[in-house]
Amino acid sequence: MSQADQLIIFDTTLRDGEQSPGASMTKDEKVRIGKALERLRVDVIEAGFPIASPGDFEAVSAVAGAVKESTVCGLARALDKDIDRAGEALKEANSARIHTFIATSPIHMQHKLRMTPDQVIEQAVHAVKRARNYTDNVEFSAEDAGRSEIDFLCRIFEAVIDAGATTLNVPDTVGYAMPIQFGELIRQMRERIPNADKAVFSVHCHNDLGLAVANSLSAVSNGARQVECTINGLGERAGNASLEEIVMAVRTRPDIFSCKSGLDTTQIVNCSKLVSNITGFPVQPNKAIVGANAFAHESGIHQDGVLKSRETYEIMRAEDVGWSQNRMVLGKHSGRNAFRSRLESLGISFESEEGLNAAFSRFKELADKKHEIFDEDLQALVTDTKTESFNERVKLIALKVCSETGETPHAEVTLSVDSEEEPGAASGGGPVDAAFKAIESIVNSGTELQLYSVNNITSGTDAQGEVTVRLEKGGRIVNGQGADTDIVIASAKAYINAVNKILEPVAKAHPQTGDV
Repeated sequence: MSQADQLIIFDTTLRDGEQSPGASMTKDEKVRIGKALERLRVDVIEAGFPIASPGDFEAVSAVAGAVKESTVCGLARALDKDIDRAGEALKEANSARIHTFIATSPIHMQHKLRMTPDQVIEQAVHAVKRARNYTDNVEFSAEDAGRSEIDFLCRIFEAVIDAGATTLNVPDTVGYAMPIQFGELIRQMRERIPNADKAVFSVHCHNDLGLAVANSLSAVSNGARQVECTINGLGERAGNASLEEIVMAVRTRPDIFSCKSGLDTTQIVNCSKLVSNITGFPVQPNKAIVGANAFAHESGIHQDGVLKSRETYEIMRAEDVGWSQNRMVLGKHSGRNAFRSRLESLGISFESEEGLNAAFSRFKELADKKHEIFDEDLQALVTDTKTESFNERVKLIALKVCSETGETPHAEVTLSVDSEEEPGAASGGGPVDAAFKAIESIVNSGTELQLYSVNNITSGTDAQGEVTVRLEKGGRIVNGQGADTDIVIASAKAYINAVNKILEPVAKAHPQTGDV
């Protein structure tokens, strides 16, 4: 495809998506998602903000080393130290991009940066030139462009193009723009900037008013050829533009959009489930494209119409986004080769045979409880296995809960804390509450429970329950996950997973000190 025909998909799930409270991901989890995005054929993967912390630097480096087909991008403020750190993190990437930004709205320049417009332009140009020392693929973002003056945007974009920027990003940082207005902004800048033809125009829209996708598509209609988005619309506050909605809108309406993406859309559902599983953010049933009800028809009239001709009530096929794939049914009689083969088809791999053996052992335990093992079960099982190997200072050894009508629920738990077994017991308002209090009687984490969420991974009474627990301590928020056919055990696993993260000696810095 020519540049005019291609819509570049820039996924920022690993960076901006991680800014959702509790959505922080480990290095291994970022690599898993990065590889899934690569299978989806995402053009650019923004892996993180390397200057934010040593952990973020290591995660960006790991993704850069693991991903071979997609461009891997690191975010940097328009500061020398940020750009140098990003360049170092990306040195193993087959294809690297540095994404640097500075605020351009009057309110940001005056109150946050305390710089004059000329100083902002000077710093932006300097940042782009420094980034060019590491790669010729440099993106520049005008933070809060949605509230910036168009004359100033034209000035700064012209200057950074001359300095070597190849992509110009126009973020609606606070979700303030309206579709007609935002599309017109893109059109006018493309017409007014003398060297506009030397760069790709990009948009990064937030969803505060529920318009992130609409604003992004309006920009595409007016010449933007890169959209920055996330799987499931994940992101801080109300989230970002949803990748799956952007891609399928452009694919479904070629009469409106004179461009197309190169994504393998059959990987969308797998990506969605993986991100949901790792972050603990469930997808609402009526979510477009990836929600459980996205292709469900209950109305008799709708059912009759679909049976006669699918196009009567469906504008796209469920198979095109990965819903109805043929898949091998696994059960307790399945062997290691079948298990390994199914994991490989899902893009899941282990660095060692020990990791695979641990996962296979869990699979056999699960197969004794469930007749059929589905892909969703495998994703949760692998997440559970890899989660426990991550800084596992506290382990669940045994749990006994008594709950009966008219009696106060009581829990007894045995934990391994730094390899020493310790017992604990407590009563609570329910079996889960009692289990959590019993765990706390041992670990004394000093945390406050912010969220407790339960979702069934598959249908049926033997389905695994997937539990998300969010804990807060001293302003730091962590997410814990656990899965089991016994929901109380799943809850205990999730709580302990979150406690292990809280007990890390060095808290990870916030993924970004400035928002694009």
